[in-house]
Amino acid sequence: MSIILNHISKRFGNFTALNDINLEIPEGELVALLGPSGCGKTTLLRIIAGLERADSGQVLLKGEDKTHKDIRERGIGFVFQHYALFRHMTVFENIAFGLRVKPRKLRPNEAEIHKKVHALLELVQLDWLHNRYPDQLSGGQRQRIALARALAVEPEVLLLDEPFGALDASVRKDLRLWLRHLHENLNVTSIFVTHDQEEAMEVANRVVVFNHGNLEQQGTPSEIYDNPANEFVSRFIGDTNVISLGHHNTEWLKLSGLVITPDASNSVHIRPHDLDIIKSNTDSAATATLKDWQHLGALIRIELAKKGVNGSPEIIYAQMPNEQFKRLQLSKGDRVDLHIRHAHWFDAA
Repeated sequence: MSIILNHISKRFGNFTALNDINLEIPEGELVALLGPSGCGKTTLLRIIAGLERADSGQVLLKGEDKTHKDIRERGIGFVFQHYALFRHMTVFENIAFGLRVKPRKLRPNEAEIHKKVHALLELVQLDWLHNRYPDQLSGGQRQRIALARALAVEPEVLLLDEPFGALDASVRKDLRLWLRHLHENLNVTSIFVTHDQEEAMEVANRVVVFNHGNLEQQGTPSEIYDNPANEFVSRFIGDTNVISLGHHNTEWLKLSGLVITPDASNSVHIRPHDLDIIKSNTDSAATATLKDWQHLGALIRIELAKKGVNGSPEIIYAQMPNEQFKRLQLSKGDRVDLHIRHAHWFDAA
């Protein structure tokens, strides 16, 4: 089911949760609504579901105006962060619940319910837990059961609000990959809310970035990362060095071959992996001192100090593969030259 949101706005008292949001989600996509706490992403999810009403704007599902329709008339499955399973029901009964409360004309018989529930349990790889109660499950298992329950009513849209937020980091990582593979098999239009940019980039086909109720940018994970639309997106997605355009830094940037446009803002953004470093015996604007480094598995994160604006020290981070770092044979206190392979800057506001 395709989703079109036209000019959605929502206020809570004096607080603007959403400011004139326009968004189109094609059928079958897996989309992440990403942004810091309070940016409006959960409010938008609840408006799509029909759990919240917009002050203005239109919600179209499959071309039909559902703006004022109840959640039961939208064909939507909703998965909450804290599972919301019925504790007094077994896993089987939790998943069967949505089927059993359907109107009599649409309600499957018991044999059909039994077959469907076990099929869903096999889909989420937990059929062996069908007679357990929620309190007997791990957090990751409960979240997969909550997802199976949402899928039982065959929704055309699946909405997930911080689905992995309450789980340990290792469990979250496993479930991210599992959700992506599940989506590829089901092909249900799915939207999930997260404040974790790594989660959004790893799971989603498309990422929509929000801040203070505004839609800042949307695109594939690589588009968002490689071509941020503004300073907020550049800072929020991945690591970046923000270099002020004082005289000394401007000289360094020119040495690196960057041509800064006259209408650029007062800083340049450089990803750590876009900085090359080599040992140096010189002392130019592009020279820095190696302060420290951290092992990040196969990558090394390098902490450098260089002369910044007004001569004060400025910390910059570079990143490279472990093997490349070993070949450089660097020690703390070594001087290195910095070369920029790629950078971003944005028009002044």
